[in-house]
Amino acid sequence: MMQLGFVTAIVGELSLSQVIHLAAEIGYDCVEVMCWPPSKAERRYAGVTHIDVTNLSDPAIREIHQLCESTGVSISGLGYYPNCLSANRDEAATAVEHLRRVMQAAPALGIKNVNTFIGRDHTLSVEANWPRLLDTWCPLMELADSLDLKIGIENCPMLFTLDEWPGGKNIATCPEVWSRLFRDIPSKNLGLNFDPSHMVWQLMDYLGAIRKFGDRIWHTHAKDATLDRHKLNEVGLLALPNLFHTPKLPGLGEVQWGAFFATLMETGFRGAVCVEVEDRAYEGTFEARKASLVQSYRYLKNFLP
Repeated sequence: MMQLGFVTAIVGELSLSQVIHLAAEIGYDCVEVMCWPPSKAERRYAGVTHIDVTNLSDPAIREIHQLCESTGVSISGLGYYPNCLSANRDEAATAVEHLRRVMQAAPALGIKNVNTFIGRDHTLSVEANWPRLLDTWCPLMELADSLDLKIGIENCPMLFTLDEWPGGKNIATCPEVWSRLFRDIPSKNLGLNFDPSHMVWQLMDYLGAIRKFGDRIWHTHAKDATLDRHKLNEVGLLALPNLFHTPKLPGLGEVQWGAFFATLMETGFRGAVCVEVEDRAYEGTFEARKASLVQSYRYLKNFLP
């Protein structure tokens, strides 16, 4: 059956042990563990290191296995969301190098999923990005194939600020691009970490996308979103999304969660649905963020056995 979890970025100040015990306390089945290089975050929800893959010793691996076994909370995937196609070539090279380390760490931990972004040079069109995308991602997927590892690409456009304008920093945002990716990169391990909220603010049909790409959805994020239609009428869809779009906890936005779970089930999906908290109304204190995880669990559990 599906597992209900959360993305660990929202509790970055906790240790992995504290995160796993928090998940068990609330009732979650799993967590998606953030694996950024130990560093200062350059954006919200980045820079969180709950497993340091650059320093993963055999004793540390055994400790993680024991922690999961003793609590009953599994790790649904390792998460690292950089821009492997950044216009800054040094940034891109660093991202690719660390992503390879994350991928290599997963089998040692008994984990089958790594979640990330494809990336994008935001100054170029999709067509102009494509040759470099293939040069970067075909070798990455050859590594994934050798490790028998599923790579889940999240569908967030990463277009929120003027620094990301006009193209955004993640190219894999829509069914047309997904189809081209799966056609041009010959790996059956390349798929989606599907988040319906990113389709809400693009005014797209997330249920239709689930039906079409159900056999390529490896992992999912549970995040909601509201659209201010009055503001949208003033600024238009080409404006920066933050002017009319607000991430929310599941159940507080426009995603129809009953239909979402039903459609996933119909496609045969039996993986993890991980709450991704990006709701600023709950970010003021640790207690508020913990409350957001409790509230999301209580709401989404209604749609699972």
